[in-house]
Amino acid sequence: MKKVAHIPFLEIDSIPVLIKDFLTQKIPGFDGQFFDFDNMEKQIALKAENFSAQNRQILSNVFQAQYSDFTLTEKQKENLLLLAAKNTFTVTTGHQLNLFSGPAFFVYKILQTIKTAEVLKAKFPASNFVPIFWMASEDHDFEEINHFKTVEHYYEIKGKSGGAVGRIKVEDTFFISQFEEEFKDSVFGTELILLLKKAYKTGNSLTQATRILVQELFSDFGLLALDGDDANLKSLMKPVLKDELLNQTLNKKSAALVAYLSEKYGKVQVNPREINLFYLSETRDRIAFEDGKFVIVDKNQTFSEEEILTELENHPARFSPNALMRPVFQETVLPNLAYIGGNAEIMYWLELKDYFAEINLPFPVLIPRNSMLMLEEKTLAKIEKFGLTTADFFRNFAVLTREILLSGNDILPFLEEQEKVLKNHFDELKQRAALTEKTFGNLVEAEETRQMKSFDRMKKRLLRAEKIKQSEKLERLENLFATIHPGNTWQERVYNFSVFYADFGLDWLKLCYQEMDVEKSELIIFTI
Repeated sequence: MKKVAHIPFLEIDSIPVLIKDFLTQKIPGFDGQFFDFDNMEKQIALKAENFSAQNRQILSNVFQAQYSDFTLTEKQKENLLLLAAKNTFTVTTGHQLNLFSGPAFFVYKILQTIKTAEVLKAKFPASNFVPIFWMASEDHDFEEINHFKTVEHYYEIKGKSGGAVGRIKVEDTFFISQFEEEFKDSVFGTELILLLKKAYKTGNSLTQATRILVQELFSDFGLLALDGDDANLKSLMKPVLKDELLNQTLNKKSAALVAYLSEKYGKVQVNPREINLFYLSETRDRIAFEDGKFVIVDKNQTFSEEEILTELENHPARFSPNALMRPVFQETVLPNLAYIGGNAEIMYWLELKDYFAEINLPFPVLIPRNSMLMLEEKTLAKIEKFGLTTADFFRNFAVLTREILLSGNDILPFLEEQEKVLKNHFDELKQRAALTEKTFGNLVEAEETRQMKSFDRMKKRLLRAEKIKQSEKLERLENLFATIHPGNTWQERVYNFSVFYADFGLDWLKLCYQEMDVEKSELIIFTI
């Protein structure tokens, strides 16, 4: 297994324009939010001034409690002790509690978080940096997280949807026997099977299962996982939650930025609601304000203002942040400097900058996570046989196939040459037509449009003819594309990490970690 190439995000067609503009500092007001060491140094000073000793102590106690049943590595013990010190900061990523981690990028974003903390320690030795994995244990969309996919199979677990997914207990373990059958003969198959059985033991909650999985894979790196479904952490959010209930500040203060991003880049990733909170009981239900009452949507339950403030004061754990309020929760309870997330995550974080300023909460540096692609040697050989590079398969595939199928075709250049001649003739004719009556000029323009469309039709028919003539070549190209983009998307968003771990074990994790450059945003390509 080795690294063979890397493609900067700026050179990949499918990376959103908003992300490219963020990386090239073209979005006004976000100069301090992209990753460089000057911005990180400023962020250290800002968070040191802002994060209170009380919050730090509560966070330290919560971590101690959440890890009370675990045997920690020396690196984890060190990081837990360091969190109590005022010169210690965190670098964070987060994700849903996908079954057995879900798609492989779960692993990549955690590795980047760990390495970023390491790089920062080398650059700023007077401070300490702890990598954090934030578990999205309060999400309620079980169908989004109850499965994972390998090359051969789709695995799924059953459970009751609607409540906080982290509280769901493992009852259905049929998927484990299916997994065992697929991986029993792999080099590191037994290791994976034992890990799956340990994490998803009957009776474990999905939060426990995810913590066990993350612990087994990343504890030697010192990673700490945090479950936000915690009354002590929620107590730190009470002033913000009260303001959200009474004043709907997030919606109001993010409106201008949401409007700007919508106008420039299309619809935003997540639209703020008037109240960006859920009420957490056996289910997780949105809170709305209607007719002078706080309504728990889809439940026959209402609160007066006095009642809901009393509920918040006495039971803060029953109030759950939505996707836009969750970053606020995270940055309130952590001495955090930077958040590493996928493109969609970064895009909705950007909506929140003005709101963070309104509530005097430092807005973190945002880092689009790096991507990785694992290719077999034979796939790379097929790409090279076409005279292509892997980067070509991250361009518009329709344009790529057109270029290949029409390469060397002597009809196309002749058509294009005649098209230019015709265009020049019409340009000259339109100049002369402008000297006569207007209707004649309109006729000339209409005729130009008609004849130019004929050339478009001829080129399309030519491409169709070449597709038929070169059908075998086209099929091989399409098969290559499908190998690189399973399910017509990036490999890391489809296959589970087990697909690669099964053959290489921890060496796979270590190589991904080693080859990642946290100062760049790029797709890294390996042969396996």
